[in-house]
Amino acid sequence: MASDLRVRVMLACTECKQRNYNTTKNKRTNTGRLEMKKYCKFCKKQTLHRETK
Repeated sequence: MASDLRVRVMLACTECKQRNYNTTKNKRTNTGRLEMKKYCKFCKKQTLHRETK
């Protein structure tokens, strides 16, 4: 029951569009798309990563 609220999402770099990270989010508290600043090994710098479908 509690695991139904948490879903796995993929994070993709906004600059090179590579999918780099997997994470989970709570559907009840975070209804929009998740955005995080993470290190992209393809761009070799810290960029904004957004949740993809």
